[in-house]
Amino acid sequence: MRTYTKPVAAVTGALVLAAGLTACDGSSAASDEKVVTVYSADGLKGEAGDGWYDKVFADFEKQTGIKVKYVEGGSGEMVQRALREKSNTQADVLVTLPPFIQQAGSKGLLQSYEPKGADQVDGGDKAGDGTWTSVVDNYFGFVHNKKELPAAPKTWEELLDAKYKDKLQYSTPGVAGDGTAVLIKAMHDFGGKDAAMEYLKKLQANNVGPSSSTSKLAPKVDKGELLVANGDVQMNFAQAKSMPNLGLWFPAKAGGKPTTFALPYAAGLVNRAPHTENGKKLLDFMLSEGAQREVSAIGGGFPARKDVKGTDANAIELAALMEGVEVFEPDWADIDKNLAAYVDAWKSATGS
Repeated sequence: MRTYTKPVAAVTGALVLAAGLTACDGSSAASDEKVVTVYSADGLKGEAGDGWYDKVFADFEKQTGIKVKYVEGGSGEMVQRALREKSNTQADVLVTLPPFIQQAGSKGLLQSYEPKGADQVDGGDKAGDGTWTSVVDNYFGFVHNKKELPAAPKTWEELLDAKYKDKLQYSTPGVAGDGTAVLIKAMHDFGGKDAAMEYLKKLQANNVGPSSSTSKLAPKVDKGELLVANGDVQMNFAQAKSMPNLGLWFPAKAGGKPTTFALPYAAGLVNRAPHTENGKKLLDFMLSEGAQREVSAIGGGFPARKDVKGTDANAIELAALMEGVEVFEPDWADIDKNLAAYVDAWKSATGS
């Protein structure tokens, strides 16, 4: 475990279809198309067209002439969609959060390709077999309404107070990456599965209910419909630019320190992708120095490349936000192996 003290070089929903998908059969005609289809967890595309994806995709199309077709949803949702289409692949690039990127790899959805610049990505932020590489680093967190709740809660236990009844919501574990992160952090902070489930069972009395999309919770917090919700640093930091009541915080177990863990946006080339070469070009572009320099300035996240250091105002503010927060590393192999059992335990504990 480490305590964050300096900027790091180290993130889910109803489907959003930015452009209609065309059927692709992998033929030479299809592979020659000037198009690349991205399936992605939400958070990197701005609601007002001002997100990191918006800038990167526009620049990529201008430079290459290749149009990006974009499909967005929860992390688990995107993997499940790609899995259903395995015999008739539609996506070229898959971007999702752990543990779903590992799940995609173990299910044979990804092919090995190390983008240019991947040598500058830390080993823990990419697959050993080259099937995925982080493109934006990120951390799990929570948000609160700064107007109705000026001082952010400090502990998990505070959230059990009756004042949070029907004013608290977290996205669905097993469906949303950030929702799954609630389980992972709770199991870490409370010292194991059973203790975490015991807590989440109590918390259910205040929980509004399931949500397949984490990104939809922040607007509810900003408006005061909710006091507290889960999220992640990159997405919520970017949302806070247009949501003045949104504050970021990290729960601690009573008597402990606030903790978090890395939740990078990890990208991989889809196996049997209809536009494989275009997918490779987009992955190269997302990891290019130019695109990485814009991760904090535009996206509100952390560069995945360790040789790119954010020096903009956002990077400085993000470093201050992370000051004193302990960053732990989950056992992703265990989570990938036992995720279904953990989600089932959560369902049983909460009656979901």
